[in-house]
Amino acid sequence: MSTFLVTGAAGFIGSNTSERLLESGNSVVGVDNLNDYYDVRLKQLRLERLIGRDGFEFVELDIESLEDLRPHFERNRFDGVLNLAARAGVRYSVENPFVYYSTNVVGILNLLELMKENGVLKLVLASTSSLYAGQPLPFTEDLPVNTPISPYAATKKAAEVLAYTYYKLYGIDVSILRYFTVYGPAGRPDMFIYRIIRSIAENVPLTLYGDGEQSRDFTYVDDIAEGTVNALQNVGYEIINLGGGKSPVTINAVIESVENSMGKKAEIRRQAFNEADMRDTGADISKAADLLGWAPKIGIDEGLKRSIDWYLANRERLA
Repeated sequence: MSTFLVTGAAGFIGSNTSERLLESGNSVVGVDNLNDYYDVRLKQLRLERLIGRDGFEFVELDIESLEDLRPHFERNRFDGVLNLAARAGVRYSVENPFVYYSTNVVGILNLLELMKENGVLKLVLASTSSLYAGQPLPFTEDLPVNTPISPYAATKKAAEVLAYTYYKLYGIDVSILRYFTVYGPAGRPDMFIYRIIRSIAENVPLTLYGDGEQSRDFTYVDDIAEGTVNALQNVGYEIINLGGGKSPVTINAVIESVENSMGKKAEIRRQAFNEADMRDTGADISKAADLLGWAPKIGIDEGLKRSIDWYLANRERLA
């Protein structure tokens, strides 16, 4: 049995990854600050799947606080840290870049320092496909990503670079995972698939930026959690894409699919394309297959069905 620190344990990816680790017989210390960037009730709902399970401990704290983190490193012998805590969302980072810097940069620095001090030599760090803005498709990990177009992407790049420094200086083994548009049950309410399902179910308008022909490499959350756990193996320092890896799907196609599944049309209010957004994303995932033995299993149609079913089953708790 191994013991892992999972930050962002009440988050979308963090809760699913924690669950997978527990199912494999590991212990998890999960931390989260339960901030109100979106409805805390959704975070509490995710935590219900974890709290009370053998091997799981939840601690409410903020990774921006070095001194709050310190006693947990001193009390536990962590076999690895999975830093899945982050301020996410491209558009909000333009409005409030300071909070993104505090969590995404200061937070990882705190973790790396405590890992160094306590001899914890494995880090899995959540990063983002948003770094690939302006690069040719499909995105490969060796592309230069030095021109981020949002504070969110810039802070993720900073986190990657900090992790490299600690790998070189202190021998911390680092798996950087660049996630591609993760979706699924209990997803973030600001993400597109959650918003379109809610819009149709609750008869509320959906704001759509651009013409809807922008495309995304949608990746189901269970697949992402599996790849994240697989990344706990020693790799040195590697950046690895976790994405759908097939043909990216347009926003318009997702809207049509959800409309057909739910038997209703969405009321769409169109806005100009947001320049902080990427037009298209598409992952080359051959490296994930070679290093992690990973490939996505859940296609977009099945993933959308599961997402719709979850929302309809839980809508009253989130009303």
